[in-house]
Amino acid sequence: MSELQLRFRQVHLDFHTGPAIRGVGSEFEPGAFAETLVQAHVDSITCFARCHHGFIYYNSRRNPERLHPGLTNASLLLEQIHACHERGIRVPIYTTVQWDDYTADERPEWLAIEPDGRQSGTPPFEPGFYRNLDIYHPGYRAWLREHVEEILTALPTDGLFFDICQVRPSCAPHWLKAMDQHGIDPTDATARQAFASRVLDEWEHEMTEFVHSIAPDCTVFYNSGHVGPRHRPTIDAYTHYEIESLPSGGWGYLHFPQTMRYARRLGNPCLAMTGKFHTSWGDFSSYKSPAALEYECFSALALGAQVSVGDQLPPAGALDPYTYELIGDVFAQIEAKEPWCVGAETVSEVAVFTPEAFIGRQSALASGDERNQPAMMGATRMLTELQVQFDIVDEQSDLSGYRLVILPDIIPVDDDLRAKLEAYLEAGGAIMASYASALAPGGMELNLPALGVASQGEAPLYPDFLVPGPLLDDGLPAPAYVMYRRGLAIEPQAGAQVLASRQVPYHNRTWRAFCSHRHTPNSGRDGGAAVVRNGACVYFAHPVFSEYQSSAAPWVKQAVANALAGILPAPLVQVEGPSSLLVSLTEQPRQGRRVLHLLHYIPERRAAGFDVIEDVIPLFDLRVRLRAEEAPSSVQVVPDGESLEFSHDGTYVEFVLPRLDGHALVEVR
Repeated sequence: MSELQLRFRQVHLDFHTGPAIRGVGSEFEPGAFAETLVQAHVDSITCFARCHHGFIYYNSRRNPERLHPGLTNASLLLEQIHACHERGIRVPIYTTVQWDDYTADERPEWLAIEPDGRQSGTPPFEPGFYRNLDIYHPGYRAWLREHVEEILTALPTDGLFFDICQVRPSCAPHWLKAMDQHGIDPTDATARQAFASRVLDEWEHEMTEFVHSIAPDCTVFYNSGHVGPRHRPTIDAYTHYEIESLPSGGWGYLHFPQTMRYARRLGNPCLAMTGKFHTSWGDFSSYKSPAALEYECFSALALGAQVSVGDQLPPAGALDPYTYELIGDVFAQIEAKEPWCVGAETVSEVAVFTPEAFIGRQSALASGDERNQPAMMGATRMLTELQVQFDIVDEQSDLSGYRLVILPDIIPVDDDLRAKLEAYLEAGGAIMASYASALAPGGMELNLPALGVASQGEAPLYPDFLVPGPLLDDGLPAPAYVMYRRGLAIEPQAGAQVLASRQVPYHNRTWRAFCSHRHTPNSGRDGGAAVVRNGACVYFAHPVFSEYQSSAAPWVKQAVANALAGILPAPLVQVEGPSSLLVSLTEQPRQGRRVLHLLHYIPERRAAGFDVIEDVIPLFDLRVRLRAEEAPSSVQVVPDGESLEFSHDGTYVEFVLPRLDGHALVEVR
């Protein structure tokens, strides 16, 4: 793991300022700028060298023509840095990579080309600077290197934030020639995507090596709006990860927790980036509700990240006062909680494989959308609601520290992964799989005999109906429950135990034969097994995690919870509270303590396309059971220091939290 300790209270200060605006920086005053940040408890702020419009905000000798035409102070960035450094505030420097409107106009030959021959990105008569520059073009590549060299030599540089570093194939002649030379078919879209990923990886490695040859202590991050399995080959090109995830800006409230649960195990420290905006970047004079900003920042702490809040500096250069009152209220709370977060490691007992790792490789079921895999989103939502302490992993992850591995819905298992999973089982682990998980790549045969089932292809009749057996019927009193998504037909193998069967509809719904509004009712006829347990393995024939993401059917979650209880006895944490409660356990080995984070904020769909959080609804008398072999010496709410009475039964320490207002930390030592 990296020894780098990120600052906890950061701001990412956008400054994309169009050329028609004059008086840029006219109201900037260094002392007032820095003092506003101090009062808001900010300890790091990312400021702009070059924006998406392509303009520069420092006195550039290499590219003086790129200075913003309305800029009144060519030393804007330098003065921001000096004023902040005088007050102990760190200032990483931002520059853009693939979006630069000025460059796109002046050097159109540096733009990426679509397969139909068009320039990639924003059409000519639409507003926006989203034309995509080609980092594989030798001319642009050389220009970027010179630009970065000037930043590093002309400005005090704590870190570099490279923005818009995405996998973007091009069909420009030099791309086609290079692919031919590498034996890659340029007409194959998947092959082009893979080659583009390789191009980006190589550029990031080269740029980091170049940066550190000049400034060895400079932090480096390349932003693509997401961190996932694609970033494994470039772990050493990054000093840390910044997980851009504005819930109301298109990411949603499920993106950060699933991304963080993967990224935190790659070895680099993680920074969670949300925004102060009601919607997303560039939403001027809009403000997130205090409750929403609290939840987004405190959940970052709970999951092991530091915090960054996005803002945009108004063109005149003076920070918006209310924005920093809003940020300051939250950052003051973070500052008080930091001692229980510094060096904290999350404690997990379950590993969930991500379908994202198999996009474009082994699985035809995983889509190309990195951020929105329904199976992963459903698993994240469900397991969080069930208070399971889990990480998200891929086939390269070390599984040895986990009690249970989950393969949600669409995880293919080739021979190498099968061997790894079998070794994990042999060492005492357990596996839960569902639907097409464990199928051999490209086939319909299950490639993990330990599951105790054989696939017979897709179920012929659907939607069918789950009939829980005695070991799966806790909290499921009805005789049968509809399973909306089509599952697989399976045959239990010798020695396997059927936990739930299925019943089938009278017929499939077609234009020739249909019944009522939605789907055909249950005929009561037996349809075979639906859930099977074989030793330490449980298999669901239905895509239960994708199902939960699409319908939130409570019986689906309850069935999974019941199955978990059978193969994951004595879970790490049990809290008697609502499913809207987020529970996360961390430990600080150096301090000899564990810290339990409890959060209760409820996102609501009050707007088309995104959720909001407005109210903090308190909870009372939360009974907590935390697995502990030995009785602790103390249990207290921090940072307040309120001691809690507790008992220990040899397996669990138990205590009651009298009141939860949004976020609470409980120290157990």
